[in-house]
Amino acid sequence: MCGIYGKVRFDGRHADVLEAEQACTALRHRGPDDHGVYQKGGTCLGHARLSIIDLSPLGHQPMTNEDGSLWIVFNGEIYNFMELRLGLEAKGHRFRSRTDTEVVLHLYEELGAGCVDRLRGMFAFAIWDEKTRGLFLARDRVGKKPLYYSHRNEFLSFSSEVRPLAADPEIPTDVDPVAIHHYLTFQSVPNPFSAFRAIRKLPPAHWMMVRDGNVEIRRYWQLSYTPKFPSRSPEQRADLEDRLVEKIRDAVRVRLVSDVPLGALLSGGVDSSGVVALMSIASGEDPVRTFSVGFEEKEYDELGYARAVSERYRTDHKEFILRPNMTDVLPVLVEHFGEPFADPAALPLYFITRIAREYVKVALCGDGGDESFAGYHRHKLNLLLRGADRLPSRVTGRIASWLPAPGTSSSKSPLWVAKRLFQTLSLPPAIRNLRFFGHFDRETKELLYTRAFAERVADADTEELVLERFRETDADNLLDTILYSDIHTYLADTLLPKVDITSMANSLEMRSPLLDHEMMEFAARLPADMKIRRLETKHILKKVFGRFLPPGMLQRPKMGFGVPLDRWFRGELKQKAYDLILSERAIERGYFREGQLRRILDEHVQGKWNWQYQIYNLLMLELWHRRFTDR
Repeated sequence: MCGIYGKVRFDGRHADVLEAEQACTALRHRGPDDHGVYQKGGTCLGHARLSIIDLSPLGHQPMTNEDGSLWIVFNGEIYNFMELRLGLEAKGHRFRSRTDTEVVLHLYEELGAGCVDRLRGMFAFAIWDEKTRGLFLARDRVGKKPLYYSHRNEFLSFSSEVRPLAADPEIPTDVDPVAIHHYLTFQSVPNPFSAFRAIRKLPPAHWMMVRDGNVEIRRYWQLSYTPKFPSRSPEQRADLEDRLVEKIRDAVRVRLVSDVPLGALLSGGVDSSGVVALMSIASGEDPVRTFSVGFEEKEYDELGYARAVSERYRTDHKEFILRPNMTDVLPVLVEHFGEPFADPAALPLYFITRIAREYVKVALCGDGGDESFAGYHRHKLNLLLRGADRLPSRVTGRIASWLPAPGTSSSKSPLWVAKRLFQTLSLPPAIRNLRFFGHFDRETKELLYTRAFAERVADADTEELVLERFRETDADNLLDTILYSDIHTYLADTLLPKVDITSMANSLEMRSPLLDHEMMEFAARLPADMKIRRLETKHILKKVFGRFLPPGMLQRPKMGFGVPLDRWFRGELKQKAYDLILSERAIERGYFREGQLRRILDEHVQGKWNWQYQIYNLLMLELWHRRFTDR
C-alpha cells in the first residue's frame, strides 16, 4: 500500500523533480518506509512506499523493467501475483524482486491494457512507456484504491490523493459547484467529480491511456447478475452455500500473505466476525490480532458482540472507547480527505486504525458484505414497498403531512420512520433508495439554496446519477438492481474512500475479502431470495457464517459503525455546530439561506426533527472550505 504521483508534460518543458519530491512528502503517511522519484524530460513519477511484500530495497519504486523502457508506480496489493509470475517466467520474463509491482510491470509488457483483466486485488497504478511516450493509468474494479488526475493543455498530473494536485500552482483550485451539489446528497463527492473543477477521479474498473495530450478512458469490467445459478431444489441451494463458503475462505486465505504483522478490525457485526472466524481457522495455532471500537452510549456499542467472537477464537483483542471530544480530530480528517466528506463513521475508523497500527501493518475487515448480500434495512424496505410508486403522490404526501413531527431526535423512533416512509412512498425505486441513504433530498435543497447557488447548479441532477446505474445493469429484479447501484455509488464513493483515507492516514493497509471480485461475481448470480428471505437480510451469508459464529450473533440487530451524532449535536457539539455553520464566513460563501440553516439547527436541538447527518454534512463542508479554499 503506497502513495503515487506523476506528471507528464506536453508543452516541451522538463518536469520538475522538486515538485514530485514535495508530492511524495505530502503522501508520506501512505508510504513512510521509502520514497523515490523518476524524471526524464517532461515526465516525472513519484512514489511513497509502505513495505508489505519483499521488504528489501529491491521493492523500491519507481520501478523499471530490464531495458528501462517501462516505469511503474503502484499502490495496492495483487493477491494472485505468484500465479501470474509463474506464467510470465514460462514466457521468458525475468524478475529481480519478490514484489507484485514487478509482476504488474511485466504483465503490462506482455498484454498492454489487457493486464488489468488478469489482476485479482486492489490497485491504482501508472506505467510510463519511454518508447511510445504513453502513460497508462488503471484503477481496481470496485474502487478500493483512489486515483485523482488533472488534464490541462500543457500536462496531465495524477495522485493517490487530492492534496498534491491542489497544491500545484499550475492547477486551478476553483470549487466545482456541481460537486458540492452532489456531495450534499451523497455525503461524498461522487466519481468522476472532485470538489475542484480542474481535478477529476478515474472511476473504478477503468483505465486511461495518455499520448500526446490526448486522453482515452475505457471501462474494463462490469458486474453481471445473470444468468442466475439453479436454486429450485434444496440440494442446489445447499451446494450454493458450500460454494460460497469456499469462495470466502479463498478470499480470506489469499489476503493473509504478508511479510509484516497482520490483524483484523472486529466490529461485532456478522461480516467482520465471519472474516475473523475464517482468519482464525486458516491461521491455526497463531492467535489473530483483533481491534474494536465502542461508545459510552450503549445503543451504539457493539463491544459485547466483538468480545464474544474474540473469546470463541481466542484472538489477541484490543478495544477503544470513542467520546465526543474525539471530534477534535475533524480538521485532521478534512486534511486527509482533501474534499468534503460527511460519513461520520470515519471518526471511529480513524481511531481504530490508529490503535491497530501500533500492533500491525495490515488489517482485514468485513466491508462489502452488505452490498453483495443485501444487508441494509433499506434493502428490505425497498422490497416491502414494491409497487408503492404507483400510489398517487398527493395521497402519500398528505398522509406524511398529517403525521406530527416526532418529539425526539432519534431516527430509530417509530414516528420518525413512519413519516420518512410516507414521504418516499410515491417515488420511483431508484430515488427512494437514494432518499434512504442520502443526506439532503431535492426538496430540502430547494429550500436551503440561495437563488444564486440554485442557478449555478440548475442543470445538475443528483438523482440522475442513481437512475443511470439502474438503467445500465443487467439485473432482472429490483433487489439486484439496487445492489448494483449501491456498489457503484455508496460503496465506491463513500465507504471505500472512508476506509482508504482513514487507514492510510495511519499507514495501515486494509484488505477486504468480501470485496474480492471473484466472490462478488459469484454472489451477484445468487438468486435474490437467497439474499433476503422472509425479510431476513443477508440470509445466505448469515447462514454460512453461522457455521463459525457464537449462538445469537445472527439474530442481533444491525448497528453498523454508527456514531451518536444526534446526542452530540444537542449536547457537547451543539455550540460548535452553530458557530461554524452560521458563521459569517459560511454565510458569505453564498450556498445557503441563513434562515434555513438556523431552522435545521434549531429543530434538531429542540427535538422536532432528526437533522444529525445534515448538520454533520454542513459542518464538514465548512471545515473543508476553511482548509482548502480560504486564503
